[in-house]
Amino acid sequence: MTTVPGDMILLQRRIQVARGLAPGDLLLVGGQIVNVFTQRIEPGNVVVADGYVAGVGPYDWTAAETVDVQGQFVLPGLIDAHMHLESTLLSPAELARVVVPLGTTAIVGDPHEIGNVLGVRGIEMLLAASQGLPLDVFFMAPSCVPATAWEHAGATLGPDDVDRLLQHDHVRGLAEVMDFPAVLGGQAPVLRKILTALARQAAVDGHAPGLNGRELIAYVAAGIRSDHESTTVAEARSKAALGMLVQVRDGSSARNLETLLPLIQEDVLGDWCLATDDIHPDDLLERGHINGLLQRVISAGVPAARAVRHASLVPARHYGLKDRGAVAPGYLADLVIMADWRQPIPARVIKQGITVAREGRFLAPGTAPPIPAENTVHLPALSDADFVYKPGSDVCPVIGITAGQIVTRRETREVRRQDGCWVFDPARDVMLVASIERHRATGHKGLGLVTGFGFQKHAAIGSSVAHDSHNLVIAGTNPRDMHACALAIAAQGGGWVVVVDGQVRAQLALPIAGLLATASATDVADQLANLRQVTRQLGCPLPDPFGMLSFLALPVIPELRITDRGLYDVLRQEFVTT
Repeated sequence: MTTVPGDMILLQRRIQVARGLAPGDLLLVGGQIVNVFTQRIEPGNVVVADGYVAGVGPYDWTAAETVDVQGQFVLPGLIDAHMHLESTLLSPAELARVVVPLGTTAIVGDPHEIGNVLGVRGIEMLLAASQGLPLDVFFMAPSCVPATAWEHAGATLGPDDVDRLLQHDHVRGLAEVMDFPAVLGGQAPVLRKILTALARQAAVDGHAPGLNGRELIAYVAAGIRSDHESTTVAEARSKAALGMLVQVRDGSSARNLETLLPLIQEDVLGDWCLATDDIHPDDLLERGHINGLLQRVISAGVPAARAVRHASLVPARHYGLKDRGAVAPGYLADLVIMADWRQPIPARVIKQGITVAREGRFLAPGTAPPIPAENTVHLPALSDADFVYKPGSDVCPVIGITAGQIVTRRETREVRRQDGCWVFDPARDVMLVASIERHRATGHKGLGLVTGFGFQKHAAIGSSVAHDSHNLVIAGTNPRDMHACALAIAAQGGGWVVVVDGQVRAQLALPIAGLLATASATDVADQLANLRQVTRQLGCPLPDPFGMLSFLALPVIPELRITDRGLYDVLRQEFVTT
């Protein structure tokens, strides 16, 4: 290994600063240092040199800048261990403006959303747009693009593409292996991706909702070391017992922290960490990010130093980020200063020795490279007739949804038919749902029925965010509104739309791959609020109807889903005839 002269000089200076023979760049005095190794909080000072912590302890260092933190807690920057940046609907730069003042200094994302639309090119676009931010954006190489063989995505990522991505410094391993049936069946394509990551000693993340017994053991035996899909205490216990890192998820669409909190309180999960998976900007602005989850854990009686360890050092080690996750010599000076555990907004956030936020205000200078926008919504010629559904009988299989969860149920409902066609009846709470291929205008289309949206008036809602292939997904009460919804989404290059009586009543444009907005987080949150208000006026009781809509198309989570090839039963691994 060749030593870079500049690195040698910096290392020599750091040693000199630590010994007190040279001044540092920043000195924090009078702090309560959160030690994530010993899980203790002790008084001390922190001296920083060239973006790294040079020394920690009760010593009288000097520096160009000294800050008296007056007994406040000094902890390492927080890490979101698993999220989809695209689900925030924000560009990397705008996401940084929101989460850095909340104490997040790094995220680990799975970019399979943009990967399903634009392939490697889309992932490299996000990597380029993340450079120079006061937020380290790490990605995992998507394992399942497309997620399954029973729907059509915009791209395919094979083992060679995974290997290409893994060569990037900011790609830390193989993202959630969602196709667990392929793993259990020993199918070569997915196993080659796993072996590619393991050969590079990179992390391999899991996605195995409800898997148990010998099938779970076989899944873990493939080298998969984490999972964020635990929704029950028993599931989390079984995965932790097999050595999996339980990523406790709490975002906008799935919220599992309260369920798993007793295990955290009992300290029986071994290594666990916090993750948001899918979180929208309004929730970030209102509820916070990892800081909000950390506060809830500490408020539940978990010792603060232990809780901080699992929000920093544990995810850092899992992803091979050896230079962060602790307030310790030789670690990056990514530091958060908290006045009170009951107050989740940090007093100060420091990124590599530079203050980038104070009292919730973003202070980092500079701008990130722009992301090129292109309209990726390509539809064939459509008409109202494309949204006419003719079930085979009055009793039909229906997707049953549950607020706060992304799992669905397979239900059977009696529906109204007129001349053989399904007709909306508000008393029965059954709506039509459509998935339309939108990457190549192939005309592939699937139709089915869904219950749980609760509409009492004629309308339709639609989205170009439809996990994971991101075709159009539209739920509605009649063909005219559903057709108008599809056209409105295409006209703005993607996004979310509500149509009532043939007219667009609310919308949010997502022109970057049909997934990301160019607007600010505040503007996006305002538009989301308007979308939800309009859907509430239609009778919808769901707190996040568009999040729920987007997950109706995810055919790797039980039980019933809609794809552009039709209604699919995930448990039975077969299409459903109606």
